[in-house]
Amino acid sequence: MALLPAAMRSILRARSNRVLRAARDLQAGGGGGGSSLLRRWQSSLPQPDHVDRSDEESGGEIDWDNLGFGLTPTDYMYVMRSSPEDLGAFPRGELCRYGNIELSPSSGVLNYAQGLFEGMKAYRRPGRGGYTLFRPEENARRMQFGAERMCMPAPSVDQFVSAVKETVLANRRWVPPQGKGALYLRPLLMGSGPILGLAPAPEYTFLIYAAPVGNYFKEGLAPINLIVDDEFHRAMPGGTGGVKTIANYAPVLKAQMDAKSKGFTDVLYLDSVHKRYLEEVSSCNVFVVKGGVVATPATRGTILPGITRKSIVELARDRGYKVEERLVSIDDLIDADEVFCTGTAVVVAPVSTVTYQGRR
Repeated sequence: MALLPAAMRSILRARSNRVLRAARDLQAGGGGGGSSLLRRWQSSLPQPDHVDRSDEESGGEIDWDNLGFGLTPTDYMYVMRSSPEDLGAFPRGELCRYGNIELSPSSGVLNYAQGLFEGMKAYRRPGRGGYTLFRPEENARRMQFGAERMCMPAPSVDQFVSAVKETVLANRRWVPPQGKGALYLRPLLMGSGPILGLAPAPEYTFLIYAAPVGNYFKEGLAPINLIVDDEFHRAMPGGTGGVKTIANYAPVLKAQMDAKSKGFTDVLYLDSVHKRYLEEVSSCNVFVVKGGVVATPATRGTILPGITRKSIVELARDRGYKVEERLVSIDDLIDADEVFCTGTAVVVAPVSTVTYQGRR
């Protein structure tokens, strides 16, 4: 767990003011505006807002008791760039007002899906005593691993965690009351520089935005209903299924929409080679329990190594359960005593029914 000290507030206010002043200088053409780097920053920064709302405690007109999992724009986002002259480093980052960004039509992320994202949550601590993050260093390391696979530079673990904390503190009025939800954080790493031929982008952007969220599934904490899809596949050996690249998610939309149109909550995918072994659900990992033994598909390059998954494995072993990370067949699933899913968004979701080839 990482705690956000209240002492950072004065630092945050001073930095936020510097960000707004810098943005105004850029718009006015100051600070050596003739350089191409500054022009890129000028075109990409959202319009500055001269009102610092970071001290406001209310999250607007939000009904905290009926908070779903959707986008509610907050006040600030964090932006950091890596240019060719930075040699793969991210020299500085700044808070900006939440808003649209500009990208070249030939940017690497738009043309070749050179991008990664993470998902994490901040919770309000009891008695208005600050905020808690869940293992943010794990997200940072996973982004670094994915960046290597996607030929991108990545922020250091310290840079990543510091940026997350700043984003939470800048948007603290949007953190739901305890027990009402969490502030969801979405770190992005993308090839933002222009590139025409198939090659790594020349410039990269690291960005974090936030939104208050409730339960991910419409069922809330009630058990969910899955359908096994043996036609569509989420990943393949040698591909990118083991990293959190943006390219992994749009391909599951077709299967997911078909499943939801039939009344199912989500889709459980099988491996693409044997079409027999479980991989994961569209946005979460899966566990099966039989005779007190907890089993989950091993991460061998086609399954995302979920941080909640890792935590469940560790907690279960600490409490004396036998945990197996192995190939889990469709027969294991059908014969299981219990099934559940894990993920940052879904947390831990019990499964009520699984439908496979017409059998519920």
